[in-house]
Amino acid sequence: SWHSQTHGRLFLGMYLAALLGNGFIITAVACDHHLHNSMYFFLLNLSILDLGSTSTTLPKPMTNSLWDTRDISYAGC
Repeated sequence: SWHSQTHGRLFLGMYLAALLGNGFIITAVACDHHLHNSMYFFLLNLSILDLGSTSTTLPKPMTNSLWDTRDISYAGC
């Protein structure tokens, strides 16, 4: 339905924003040697953790919303 398609697009937008934002932080800290101090080291680690957690949790609700299903696999539980 239209409502679930809207949620799917919202999830997709949030996922892409998280990917782009965290990717930018990772790239900036890795490439600029002025950013190699402890604060940016922890920011880099936080971005990597956020990227990993977003990539494991958001795709399933996004696909469920786009395909209008509520399926969760047994292994996914």
